[in-house]
Amino acid sequence: MPVGALIGSALAVLPARAEPPIRSPEDAACRLEARAKVFATPNPRGLELEEIGKQIYYACMARLGQAAQPVRPASRRHKRRHRRS
Repeated sequence: MPVGALIGSALAVLPARAEPPIRSPEDAACRLEARAKVFATPNPRGLELEEIGKQIYYACMARLGQAAQPVRPASRRHKRRHRRS
């Protein structure tokens, strides 16, 4: 049996670890940032690379999420009009 066929059959049997589809430009940017930083990030607790990548990704999404929220002035309270029955 050729080596390519063995590798192909082994890959077909192993579970695939597909990523969910990209949902926003921020999601894509944070995925790229996590991929770029996962090997350079210090790992004193001995975490797996996947866990380090998740931490980088979620920190990026939180940072971008805070930056994307518009600053609103303090809302004024309005009196509600009650309907007459």
